[in-house]
Amino acid sequence: MSVPARVPGRLAVLPFRGGRAVSEGLLTWTMLRGPAWVRLLPDVYVHRDAYRADDHRMWCEAVSLRLPPGAVLAGRSAAWLYGADVLTRDAPVAVLLPAATRLRPHPRLRVVRSPLPERDRTRVGGLPVTTGLRSAFDLGRQGPVAEALVAVDALLRRRVVQLPVLRAYAADRPGWPGAPLLREVLALAEPLSESPMETRLRLLLLDAGLGPLVAQHEVRAGGRFVARVDLAWPALRLAVEYDGDHHRERAHFRRDVARLNALRAAGWVVLRFTADDVLRRPDATVALVRQALAERRATAADH
Repeated sequence: MSVPARVPGRLAVLPFRGGRAVSEGLLTWTMLRGPAWVRLLPDVYVHRDAYRADDHRMWCEAVSLRLPPGAVLAGRSAAWLYGADVLTRDAPVAVLLPAATRLRPHPRLRVVRSPLPERDRTRVGGLPVTTGLRSAFDLGRQGPVAEALVAVDALLRRRVVQLPVLRAYAADRPGWPGAPLLREVLALAEPLSESPMETRLRLLLLDAGLGPLVAQHEVRAGGRFVARVDLAWPALRLAVEYDGDHHRERAHFRRDVARLNALRAAGWVVLRFTADDVLRRPDATVALVRQALAERRATAADH
């Protein structure tokens, strides 16, 4: 839907402070109370055509207008702004406040107070956020372990932070809240993990004692590349993969068939799992992988 011409251009797309728009003569308070505008936060509005209830970027823009000096967007909101796939639907905007600052509570806000030195602040897309390093450090300390690992893996995958640098940063702050959890997460972290569900599947198998395994293993036969598999036990030529919804698309399905045939010809067994397998049937998933491992070890022993 196009924005009516009477709407000032600078107010047509992004959230803005109502008081400032009124003081600059762009709108009146009576106009702001009309149906053309949506009130997001105290004194923060957006045009109705630009409003999307689940638009996290819009909410980040709105919250940034209310941040006191020194405060930044943080946690999952910062990670999302860095391009990491870490948000659930209608997730609140995460904000980190220095100890001496205040921010009025709101259902769309998740506020954490913590020391925030200047070196841990930056800007992404014009918004104040924690640095990638600080974002990973904070998210890795917020349980449960699966959620913390998913967030850290996602930031590592995006190359927002490097694992050795994050480990060194954490080692310099051993007394911070959540430090034991972060140490566990860093021992499990995998920069090659390509999706949150792949991370969850890998953690499920590791927790079941089915490691070690290799992430994003390249399968070769006769010196030629065959395929790259999500998780693998290379010596046993056994692979485990997570199949997202995109695998159901016709073109992707056809490529998958050819790829699986090539892996089979190279002597590999591939087990494929969905989100339901990982989240709702974890015991059955583990049992199937355990059985496959036993069978492959038996086959290897016979040869």
